[in-house]
Amino acid sequence: MLVPFTKTHIEPLTSWFKDEVSLAKWSGPGFRYPFTEDTFFQDLNTEKLASFCLLSEQGDFVAFGQFYNRLDRIHLARLVVNPAFRGKGIAARLINSLIQKGKAQLQLNSASLFVLSDNLPAVAAYQKSGFMKAQYPTRIPLENCEYMVKTC
Repeated sequence: MLVPFTKTHIEPLTSWFKDEVSLAKWSGPGFRYPFTEDTFFQDLNTEKLASFCLLSEQGDFVAFGQFYNRLDRIHLARLVVNPAFRGKGIAARLINSLIQKGKAQLQLNSASLFVLSDNLPAVAAYQKSGFMKAQYPTRIPLENCEYMVKTC
């Protein structure tokens, strides 16, 4: 079940990032480290980015993701699966749920995302969900970053 992210979800989400490298790989530029729950919440920019939690049937917080309109696509951002639940197909459920929510809210029929090319589990999950590498219309300012798109 996809539910709106609130500040009550911040503590478990922050616990998924044990060091600056894992945080930067997930968050992209601009996230502060070390962080507090308050700075983490601020850096998520939930006022501008639609932010959601994926909960299991038992109510466990299993994944997080955001989306917004970028180049007339549902742009998925900051996707992460709770480390305790990885390898169970949750990334696909998160992606599909966010795309459905994005289609309803943004009235768009394609999706996009950025991924670091050395994040092989993420690249594989996105390809399995139908994303393909594409040329971004301008230079991507982040080293080692790929742009991927999918028609919904």
